[in-house]
Amino acid sequence: MSIPNEYRSLRDRVVIVTGGGQGIGRAYVHQFAAQGAIPIIAEYDEAGGRRVQAEVEASGGRSLFVKTDVSDQTSVDAMAQTVLEAFGRIDCLINNAAVFSRITMAPFWKLPVDEWRRAMDVNITGAFLCARAVVPAMQERRWGRIINVCSGTVIMGRENYLHYVTSKSAAIGMTRAMARELGAWTITVNCFWPGVTKTEVERPSVPSSAFDGMMQMQAIKRLSKTDDAAKAVMFLCSDDAEFITGQGLLVDGGFVFI
Repeated sequence: MSIPNEYRSLRDRVVIVTGGGQGIGRAYVHQFAAQGAIPIIAEYDEAGGRRVQAEVEASGGRSLFVKTDVSDQTSVDAMAQTVLEAFGRIDCLINNAAVFSRITMAPFWKLPVDEWRRAMDVNITGAFLCARAVVPAMQERRWGRIINVCSGTVIMGRENYLHYVTSKSAAIGMTRAMARELGAWTITVNCFWPGVTKTEVERPSVPSSAFDGMMQMQAIKRLSKTDDAAKAVMFLCSDDAEFITGQGLLVDGGFVFI
């Protein structure tokens, strides 16, 4: 994992990363910690969350794991309160947690309704609940960064993922409306769209050959790395991006164009 030391403005920032115990979320945690920020691993999987916290601390960084179910308001509010009690501030929120890797891949008329509801509860209601919980602390300091993680599947209209695509489409509208409502406090809200990224998380419905096929459709012929996503999110959270809000940043090697 390549970790540059470029964003001095992130030092000591308290950064909540939902779903930070695995995959791209884990890369966010490591990259922010390397800049001297304090990543909060808001993760449902306790073993994964504690493992990432231990990795950060073994590298000399600071972090905190808080077991969190983003679809549950009580759990989210408790997480935010724990962070405030520990550090007295919340600077950034990365709404990364999502139901995706193990979801059913099927035509929408065959998707289980319960799975549709779970995708909405985690992917969009979870982002709303987390933003709702942290905004008062950001408003008090008149500074904040909220990043809602979207997906290139929205642009593609990717078939057989209607529950996921629909939830991520909603994140775009939510980002724009939040940006309008929070601008008066110099809180920026942006949407980040990572490209097709192979991580340690198993995806039973996607064979390895599929990643190679998608890579060949990109303008840049290499697989996306978790660091590609993490570096972009760090930029959006830094002082360098203070005049960017309500926007979408797509980092996918030219797989799709907007």
